[in-house]
Amino acid sequence: MSTMQAATVSCPNCGRTNRVPVAAEGRPKCGRCKQPLPWMVDAGDDDFTEVAERADIPVVVDLWATWCGPCRMVSPALEKVATDLAGRIKLVKVDIDKNPRLSQRFEVQAVPTLLVLRRGETVARQAGAAPAAALRQWVEHSITAREG
Repeated sequence: MSTMQAATVSCPNCGRTNRVPVAAEGRPKCGRCKQPLPWMVDAGDDDFTEVAERADIPVVVDLWATWCGPCRMVSPALEKVATDLAGRIKLVKVDIDKNPRLSQRFEVQAVPTLLVLRRGETVARQAGAAPAAALRQWVEHSITAREG
């Protein structure tokens, strides 16, 4: 792993605080109870390939902007989905204003724009806000429809 950054995540099972690298092989697990941890990180133009495209598990990409009201509503819902699906997905957040190359690459016309990547390839795309239950259903359908 060349990216030395890490995020701090509380284990939803036992509450222990864990450091989770932004890019790594495998799936993060709690140091105390060994349960899967939610994997939620930020990425940008310079580290997106390492953080998102090389991940071993499906990646949900949240392309958002600080000025976007719906983005602020979707963010906690996506974090809930990432927590509920800990060990099955990685959530990668990209601020499009700070990362114009990614915004252009993914042809972002509206924010939030959500993607599901598997091995670096886009397998699902959705624009606009949705509640946590609908987001979870979309993510689960997107990751199970492509498994195999």
